[in-house]
Amino acid sequence: MCAMTPDLLLALLGFALVTSVTPGPNNMMLLASGVNFGFRRTVPHILGITLGHSLMVFLVGLGLAGLFRAWPVSLSLLKVVSVVYMLWLAWKIAHAGAPGEGRARPRPFSFLQAAAFQWVNPKAWAMALGAVTAYVLQPSVAVYLAVAAVFAAVNLPSVSLWAAAGQGLRRWLEAPARLRAFNWTMAALLVASLWPVVTFSLP
Repeated sequence: MCAMTPDLLLALLGFALVTSVTPGPNNMMLLASGVNFGFRRTVPHILGITLGHSLMVFLVGLGLAGLFRAWPVSLSLLKVVSVVYMLWLAWKIAHAGAPGEGRARPRPFSFLQAAAFQWVNPKAWAMALGAVTAYVLQPSVAVYLAVAAVFAAVNLPSVSLWAAAGQGLRRWLEAPARLRAFNWTMAALLVASLWPVVTFSLP
């Protein structure tokens, strides 16, 4: 991997692992999706997160973040869109119907929906910006592709764990009351994750 020493690569791997596997909007939504829809139906959501975020890392490396610095109001607009969208998602999670209920249930995220969500996810922005500013010593297209590939390789199994954990909870949450409590808890955690949106700023 050009322009990236083994020590730097190891540090990047650690950064990618810690940021990918810890709680955040993506992982809270995957846990809820695993419970409500099962692991198999959540796979497009998983792939959309991994590939969508890797694309974000690459584009941020190429200078996309410079657009926000040149036009600061766009960052404020991103924050507003993020808050409104995640509040809507929290409402959808909280009101997800239990299996067998007559009313229509929400569908799991598609690949494109999950990929698009990365652009209004403040944690995803922080991860991308942190990676390209701290671990790229000699900027080039090849290096940014390598960093994006590292994130994809680490992110895929990391986020899959959350969907698998949700799948594992399905039997315990078969009771409608438990499922409702779980969905409301996940919705509250997603709302709580909005705090970084307010404090998010470009490095």
